[in-house]
Amino acid sequence: MRTGSMRVAEISLPAIRHNVQRVRELTGGRVIVVVKADGYGHGARIAAQAALAGGASMVATADIEEALALREAGIEAPILCWLHGVGADFGQAVAARIEVGVSHAQQLEALAAAAREQGTTATAQLKLDTGLSRNGAAPEEWPALFARAAELQRAGLVRVSGVFSHLANAGDAHDRAQAARFDEGVALLRASGIEPEMIHLAASAATLTSPHLHYNTVRVGVIAYGLSPLADRSSAQLGLIPAMTLRSEIVALRGVPAGTGVSYGFNHVCETATTLALVPMGYADGMPRALNGAGAWVTVAGEHRPIVGRIGMDQFIVDVGPLAGRLELGERVVLFGDPERGHPPVEIWAGLMRTINYEIVAGIGPRVLRVPAEAPAGGDADRGAEAGQ
Repeated sequence: MRTGSMRVAEISLPAIRHNVQRVRELTGGRVIVVVKADGYGHGARIAAQAALAGGASMVATADIEEALALREAGIEAPILCWLHGVGADFGQAVAARIEVGVSHAQQLEALAAAAREQGTTATAQLKLDTGLSRNGAAPEEWPALFARAAELQRAGLVRVSGVFSHLANAGDAHDRAQAARFDEGVALLRASGIEPEMIHLAASAATLTSPHLHYNTVRVGVIAYGLSPLADRSSAQLGLIPAMTLRSEIVALRGVPAGTGVSYGFNHVCETATTLALVPMGYADGMPRALNGAGAWVTVAGEHRPIVGRIGMDQFIVDVGPLAGRLELGERVVLFGDPERGHPPVEIWAGLMRTINYEIVAGIGPRVLRVPAEAPAGGDADRGAEAGQ
């Protein structure tokens, strides 16, 4: 049991439910919510439960181990996973009723063998490469793969429940070219005698921008967590609510005179007398060390205050200046959260790091306690729930 955690990622369950409902309103079809990489850093079990409560038809992971962990955590809903090593244990997947994304004939045969050994039927979704050039069966493989899948389906070893691909997000013309290739694959699959229940191509970006790519299912990740996949539109503009509030607390306050050097290397020197607050969060927790001196800020007592000095493995320093007399040890510090509630958006870190919001939230470290909260994002999580996680 962990108590009194100094590092918390508060995860708003209402926010995730709202975001999934928003996707359902936009598409009118089935929604698969991707909870790989520990739910994009939000906690896979927390994210899966909230997504399903919001109306998701299925959750998805990258690999079998992630899917099995969800089963062990009590998630009984359909789960899809699609990225497999040569030694992947499809037997465990079949036994746990996990739908396996199949990208080539060798995987299909291994899945059928696992089903045969257990005397049951495995469920597969066929993944097609339509131009992203990553995993998925290439067009020249489709005829043989589909014919064999149909044969195994007639034999009762494999049921093909879906077909899917992934867009490169390289612009509308490329998306439409991929969709045309995907349509060819779906038509060929149907001609082989397989009628897939789920047909999905759109991930988060296309779900928001390209209704013609929705088919009967969409497969979303980052928008379920309330983050925008679009450079020119914020979460609020898209009707989304960021689910994660990353927060810590002040564990020391120190008044210092002008000329005081701060943290390693003294790359920050206080120009005037001020007060420095020590916050126990660092690069081991997913806070990029390169943020130091970059202009990043946090909220303390509702005010924006700058991060100063080099960020350490376990801690960083905030210049709290004129707030000093109002602060006590234990004062909450919000590193990022919902800007509609006055918190720094995660996109500030992403912009300073020249990366995307996905990488920041997925990189939050294991020391950070994920706390599910029924309060709005950035509200007060229940302390009892926090202690029991």
